[in-house]
Amino acid sequence: MRILLTNDDGILAEGLIALYEELKDDFDLSVVAPETEMSAVGHSITLSNPIRVRRMKRNGCFFGYGISGTPADCVKIAIQEILHQKPDMVISGINMGSNVGINLLYSGTVSAATEGAFLGIPSFAVSLNTKNDPDFSFPAEFSRRMITFISRNGLQEGTALNVNIPALPKSQIKGISFTRQDLVRQKDTFEKRNDPRGNSYYWLASETPVEESIPNTDLKVLQENRITITPITFDLTDLKEIERLASLGVDL
Repeated sequence: MRILLTNDDGILAEGLIALYEELKDDFDLSVVAPETEMSAVGHSITLSNPIRVRRMKRNGCFFGYGISGTPADCVKIAIQEILHQKPDMVISGINMGSNVGINLLYSGTVSAATEGAFLGIPSFAVSLNTKNDPDFSFPAEFSRRMITFISRNGLQEGTALNVNIPALPKSQIKGISFTRQDLVRQKDTFEKRNDPRGNSYYWLASETPVEESIPNTDLKVLQENRITITPITFDLTDLKEIERLASLGVDL
């Protein structure tokens, strides 16, 4: 099986390397990932600048291609220009930090997987719910299980899977749940500072939920120390609202 690996943390990020090491002996792997960190760029693509491609080495050996663009760029250019054959699967991750709730809209990790789905390739994103001292060994092992699961059962065309794993020893994880995306609203807090020339600048300091999560959503289930698997699609159409608005009519 030919698998394209990518991420948004950068081609030499620890999570991607852990995934590569877990899978390299059993799959035909290609690594095409951002040359530097591209977190929270969403599904953006590069239009105003050239996309530069560099052959990257690790431990003195060729490892993959570092791309100057976004995670979505990486999947596009890998499939259309770099790889000689279309991959059988796209895996994005392993991300350091969860991608649940409204953050799916901002996540470069998730967007790489949805780009793969858009191009007709079974794809999933995988994230570990911590940003401190991550241990990627079990998420890498679980990614192997996801490859087997998807290979056996397939995915609906245009659908990717978003996988989030608690940062716990395997023995303490309470199970696996297929969930929907949480839509709890968040309040953003910014820290204001001034540069030496007196100009203001801001850091996004925190994101605090302002509502209680509902049961069986990715955010809630992950908090219960279960692995979440959320089927996602790039179709953003609100079908119910189409019916309501059409019934009201709009004058020309």
